[in-house]
Amino acid sequence: MRPMVYILCLLCLIALGSWAYRENYATQTALRDLRDIQQDIAQLHDALAVQRAEWAFLNRPDRLRNLATINFDTLGLLPMEASQFATATDIAYPAPDAGLPPAPLKDAQSLQAPP
Repeated sequence: MRPMVYILCLLCLIALGSWAYRENYATQTALRDLRDIQQDIAQLHDALAVQRAEWAFLNRPDRLRNLATINFDTLGLLPMEASQFATATDIAYPAPDAGLPPAPLKDAQSLQAPP
């Protein structure tokens, strides 16, 4: 009986050892993948910072002014004037529907939840 217990304990020990071995390698693989993803995120952050800097560089007012001056004939850009803007009275609002009575207003007490 005693040799059978020893054999069972040895088999359990081998099974637990192989399980721990597989889990160790699975954890190392997951950590490696996580490290790669973090490096990708850092590279994308750096690329985004470079693109933001390039965008800011290309949108400098003096550069845009020079481009507008050089391409004036092609673009036909002119300075903005106050006469180009409309006033609120120039907006055509839809007429209210005359056939329907106005919606009844509810008082504040009816909007409260019952106790």
